[in-house]
Amino acid sequence: MNATTKHDPEAGWEPAFKAPENACDAHFHVFGEERYGYGTDIRYKPPYEPVEDYLKLARRIGFTRYVFVQPSAYGFDNSCMLDAMRTLDPAVRRGIIDLDEKNTSDKELADMNALGVRGIRVNISPIRKPEAGLADSMLPRIGRLTKICQELGWHLDFLTPGWLVTELMPTLRELPIEYSVAHMGLFPAKDGPQQAGFQEFLKLVGDGSKRVWPKLTGIYRFSTTPGFTDVKPIAQALMAAVPDQLIWGSDFPHLSFHDKVGTIQLYNLLGEWAPDAGLRKKILADNPAKLFGFK
Repeated sequence: MNATTKHDPEAGWEPAFKAPENACDAHFHVFGEERYGYGTDIRYKPPYEPVEDYLKLARRIGFTRYVFVQPSAYGFDNSCMLDAMRTLDPAVRRGIIDLDEKNTSDKELADMNALGVRGIRVNISPIRKPEAGLADSMLPRIGRLTKICQELGWHLDFLTPGWLVTELMPTLRELPIEYSVAHMGLFPAKDGPQQAGFQEFLKLVGDGSKRVWPKLTGIYRFSTTPGFTDVKPIAQALMAAVPDQLIWGSDFPHLSFHDKVGTIQLYNLLGEWAPDAGLRKKILADNPAKLFGFK
């Protein structure tokens, strides 16, 4: 498709409910000009989606706070995201980086902290198939990143397929810091909230420590029904269990799904899952303010 015939997934959609004051999109990506180099683990053809384009859409919905998340395509080179963060008022932006912890100086970490970075990704492809030994191989790095997060007051941000969340469960139960889990843990929505892995996840997030922040994000990555209807019972199970620990993110620009999925469509689904405006205010404003330190 050329630029003139490109499908606009936002066409025909309007926000179905008013965003609360200080609403935060707590998980989205930006992609800049070609001068930003891609990493070696390219899972998709990176689009050109600069921060200006994202902000037009976000402000149309009513978001006034923003959490940038480093996309896998840039590997450990966070410069595109950090440059985009610098264009915004420090009071309204935070970031989650991917980190080459063995080759990053304390000064670089301090600079990123001052810029508003508050977390580090642990990112394994959502479509990766079960692999013996993968969980164990991740533990040394998780340990190193946990120490860095403890020193800086940051959190870890896990994006791993559901089977891997389950295999990492013993480690997650003992992590001494806060951490978020993207895409509701990526358990197959078709298996419903009663599936064993998700039930174990519910126990983890509801253990009383309030360390675990599930993200209501990326539903098209684990849903198989039209309109993502199979996700609602999973989302509502999390809302019933830990309403004070959930955060929402657009996952813009919906990589690999960008021509099929619209951000406003996803935002409106939150209104269907949470008809109560008070609960939506927690998810969209109060909870991210706590996790990311917005004033």
